Amino acid sequence: MDTEGTRTDRLGLLLGQFDQAREMAQVRLTGLGDDEYLWEPVAGCWSIRRRGGAATPRAYGPGEWVIDKGSPDIPANEYAEVARQAAGGMTVSKIADDWSVSVERVEQVLAHTGEPEPDETPVTTIAWRLGHLHSCFAGQWEWTFGERREPKLLVDFTPSAALALDRFWALIDRWRDSVAAVTEEQLDTVGFSQYPYGSDPDDPFIAVLAGANLEFIHHMAEISLLRDLRRGSFTAPG
Repeated sequence: MDTEGTRTDRLGLLLGQFDQAREMAQVRLTGLGDDEYLWEPVAGCWSIRRRGGAATPRAYGPGEWVIDKGSPDIPANEYAEVARQAAGGMTVSKIADDWSVSVERVEQVLAHTGEPEPDETPVTTIAWRLGHLHSCFAGQWEWTFGERREPKLLVDFTPSAALALDRFWALIDRWRDSVAAVTEEQLDTVGFSQYPYGSDPDDPFIAVLAGANLEFIHHMAEISLLRDLRRGSFTAPG
């Protein structure tokens, strides 16, 4: 249903929210330079790096540049994901290989009860946040509307801010166009998206869309703040 040109149906509301967030983000990312894109505000940041210089054990990407991913251990905020993998039929040895840890460590995580201790969350660069968003949306598109290729091989990461943004906005346009054609029945279909890194296979697609909007909004807010902080850090007081 429309009210003076504004859609108020479920899909319309989510598309409207996404469009507004995208418009704001595009304005905030105008003029992003390579130095800003790769700026590391503290030591130990996760970023995009040459394959031989990756700072983390699970960095991935199909080309020369990879995105940092994963601590040497399974972080506490991923215990639920390990449990989902086991519940979905993955063997303990396959899970251990996926996380680059021992079988004993996976068994320890699966046997854990109660709330895990909070992790120390790494600070990430604009390049990492944009690359992470690109990877998530590329994977969700591929496993909802595409051929379901390996998610970690879908995004060719780059140290060029301009090239990264060109590729990202093209992907976002494709995602938006595909989502706009979804039917009411598909919105309510559990597992309409089979993206394997998350709960998509267990959720109705409308919940997946709401989560994708949230992911886009909060990472774009973080990127905007990083631009502000860098500008402030490199501006001498008057």
